[in-house]
Amino acid sequence: MKKILVLANSSKGVYGFRNELMLKMLASYEVFVSVPDEVCTAELQEEGCKVIHTPINRRGMNPVEDIKLFLEYRRLLKEIRPDAVLTYTIKPNIYGGVACRLGKIPYMATVTGLGSAMEGDGILQKLTTLLYKVSMKKTACIFFQNEMNKQIFEKRNIRGKMLKRVSGSGVDLVRFPYMNMPDTDVIRFMFVSRIMKEKGIEQYLEAAQLIKKEYPDTEFWVLGNCDEEYKEPLQRLQEQGIINYFGMQKDVPKYLKEVHCLIHPSFYPEGMSNVCLEAAACGRAVITTKRTGCRETVDDGVTGYLVEERNVLQLVEAIKRFLLLDREERAKMGRNGRKKVENEFDRKKVTDIYMNTICEILQEK
Repeated sequence: MKKILVLANSSKGVYGFRNELMLKMLASYEVFVSVPDEVCTAELQEEGCKVIHTPINRRGMNPVEDIKLFLEYRRLLKEIRPDAVLTYTIKPNIYGGVACRLGKIPYMATVTGLGSAMEGDGILQKLTTLLYKVSMKKTACIFFQNEMNKQIFEKRNIRGKMLKRVSGSGVDLVRFPYMNMPDTDVIRFMFVSRIMKEKGIEQYLEAAQLIKKEYPDTEFWVLGNCDEEYKEPLQRLQEQGIINYFGMQKDVPKYLKEVHCLIHPSFYPEGMSNVCLEAAACGRAVITTKRTGCRETVDDGVTGYLVEERNVLQLVEAIKRFLLLDREERAKMGRNGRKKVENEFDRKKVTDIYMNTICEILQEK
């Protein structure tokens, strides 16, 4: 049986967004998964994946830690001797890519977002571009989750043997089923993400405070792991009755069922926003930014609203527009969102593209 090695920076990301692909691969291949945490490793092991713990510093560049990561990937490749490697996210793409290139092992990289280092014209951007060029040169296929990231790679002459667009990670339409819009007078909005500046938490909290003054019966929910700097503001706003903070929750559909609209004011370099797609799949309206990776998830005025990033006034206006809709108009917006996800972001279609590419590459070997 041929071996596939997956290099990623999160077991939750592998299980939550790529599990259908894991199951498909397990039917034909021996699958190894290298991740730095244990959040969903038990689930992956139960399905048949062989999980390997590989520490990764997900934030910033640390030369010593990054060299250790590269050497660990080299060791894994020599030990496992995989027939092909799939890499996800920035550091596995770069350091796993270089390790595979040196080991002459076919590898496929997925660009789930370029990170802030690729923006601007500073030294860090030039260094990151160089690392991508070195690591991606022999890539059998580079998958992109949005057209902008693909164009940036082409503009900077970062190329593999093949470049393919996929519709993000796709959405599991069974796990995120369509649900009727809540039939309540209290309109609830929700923020679901890691609670950090780049995901727009400050804009969300400021908008919530402004809206509550004019529409006191609205509710603003927050779900997600919290960066240290936001713990005190969240607690204070909860005590004031501005927000309801639920912490990190695995069963997001349970909370989506009770809200009317997801707000995702991100200015992070997204690949494709999963939270927006999952909310739309459940029949919820979505308000998000015109940022690449977010704007593709919404048809403005049809499935939700698009606003300029970091623009609180536009965000407030979009929230007011939604509040002024009647019940049927809100429900229609939710139905339109579900149809959009079914037509454009079904995870089965994304999985098929990966499996066909893997088969092509292994047959070529």
